[in-house]
Amino acid sequence: MKVLITGASGRFARFVIRELADRYEVVLTSRHSPPKEFAHLHWLQADLTCFGDCQRVMQGIDAIQHVGAQSEPTDHPEMRTDFTTQGIPFDTTFKTNLLGTYYLMQAAVEVGVKTVVMTGSNCALGHGFRISSTPFPIQSLPIDEQHPCYPEDSYSFTKHAGESLLASYTRAYGIRTYVTRPAGIRTEIQRHEMANTAKPAKAWDPWFWGWVGSEDLAHAQRLLMEAASELPEHDVYFVNADDTHALEPSQTLIKRFKPEWLPLVNPLENHQAFIRCDKIKRQVGWAPTTDWRQYLLDF
Repeated sequence: MKVLITGASGRFARFVIRELADRYEVVLTSRHSPPKEFAHLHWLQADLTCFGDCQRVMQGIDAIQHVGAQSEPTDHPEMRTDFTTQGIPFDTTFKTNLLGTYYLMQAAVEVGVKTVVMTGSNCALGHGFRISSTPFPIQSLPIDEQHPCYPEDSYSFTKHAGESLLASYTRAYGIRTYVTRPAGIRTEIQRHEMANTAKPAKAWDPWFWGWVGSEDLAHAQRLLMEAASELPEHDVYFVNADDTHALEPSQTLIKRFKPEWLPLVNPLENHQAFIRCDKIKRQVGWAPTTDWRQYLLDF
């Protein structure tokens, strides 16, 4: 099987490349060259927001790991000035994450790609990057894939809309599509840093203290690709560690910072994550293997 990996120069893509390169023929694509460790692999320079580029890199491809994305809302009122100073246009997030995905899917259909796995985000919920003063309307805890989404910013919106876009291509063309919703993606170095900087919580974390190991997410995306014929034609999966990156137990955090949520909470044990991943565990046998608490002993 020949697999196209987009966003190959990005921080997370290298873990997907390592996960797949020994098992499949891979083609890497990105605007900038990937790390030197992948110099022996086939790389095609391309911009996802150019349809011609998407068509060019798609030749002979059987499956896609769509990792390429803009990871923050470039038009956010609190961030736009910083991005403009860096020469990044305000509409970059919308163009890259939606138009780029649309062009990629159109090109995929043209050559008969069978399976697409996209790295989405749990930000599709709308709990992060909020613009209004309206609190995120939690319905139940722990959160699962049935929880409604309330995105306000362009990053969260494009991640949520991207899920619907892929679902539409499944309905229209029968291409099998899967989207992961990871929490904050952390390398081993970052997990060391999590332990090094861990301090008692002073306020509620709108990101739910969520995290996932880079290696674990890459493994999840491979499992989804390989199990496509046995899965629903389209689906969305939360992918995060079983624990938070808080020092306090999860139930303690709720009682301290969000007591009004207590009636909505199924009891949380120890440092249990606020987002559950039962579906991907059940459907493909995925389980997180990385840990950050082991490094607490080093500091």
